Amino acid sequence: MTGVDAHHHVWDLSVRDQPWLNAPGLAPLRRNFTAADLERPARAAGVSRTVLVQTVTVPEETPELLALAADHDLVAGVVGWTDLTRPDAADEIARLRELPGGRYLKGIRHQVQDEPDPDWLLRADVRRGLTAVTAAGLAYDLVVRPHQLPACARAAAEHPSLTFVLDHLGKPPVADGHLEPWATALRALAALPHTVAKLSGLLTEAAPHSRNAAALRPYADTALDAFGPDRLMFGSDWPVCTLAAPYGDVVELTGDLLTGLGRSERAAVLGGTASRVYGLSRAE
Repeated sequence: MTGVDAHHHVWDLSVRDQPWLNAPGLAPLRRNFTAADLERPARAAGVSRTVLVQTVTVPEETPELLALAADHDLVAGVVGWTDLTRPDAADEIARLRELPGGRYLKGIRHQVQDEPDPDWLLRADVRRGLTAVTAAGLAYDLVVRPHQLPACARAAAEHPSLTFVLDHLGKPPVADGHLEPWATALRALAALPHTVAKLSGLLTEAAPHSRNAAALRPYADTALDAFGPDRLMFGSDWPVCTLAAPYGDVVELTGDLLTGLGRSERAAVLGGTASRVYGLSRAE
């Protein structure tokens, strides 16, 4: 089986600062991480294709990620950023697709988790931008916190032709061990058939003493029950995941969370869903 890692990042601090790395506890990430760095652990874990995801909301980053995808066999798709609130968002998406590597643009993402307005996705200018993403045939990745999930469901209901991809399961409160109100909000989003989610980021949401399958299983099981394997995809969130565990351990832990699924169901989570949703080409 060809594995797909549907969520990872790269950055070069000599090219651009990553201000979010100044947060407490992120010191080990304050160095460069490249696709070449990911190549060996990914291949060793059975991953042959990846989706590279934006990290900062600046227009210069996405063209760089597209060019990287064109030059690196491992990267099969890019989720980039553009300002959805600008009136010419559709033109900007078209421009990105004409750049070197533009064919690798598979989705758009914004750091909604940092927006103070919990209903940011419902603003008129953002709605117009989401319409542009829909018209371009791209997916829209949601990086949000649990209290923003209701707005995600409302936005998704208003855009039934746009595939919404929930990153990191909406960042459930794993460290606290609570399921509610996250689980109810997650199920409301999952009730919409054009939504999918990434089984990613759980390790870094967990407290150090609970970074194991037993602690994470209630959240993974909730997502599996809500979305089903055909609408759930594995993502490592590398290199952020290295704060909690090496890449290979993250892949292994994900496999443990899928215990009980049939072969075809596991294949969906570990590659099939991402390939379909993002329109990834087969690895050569």
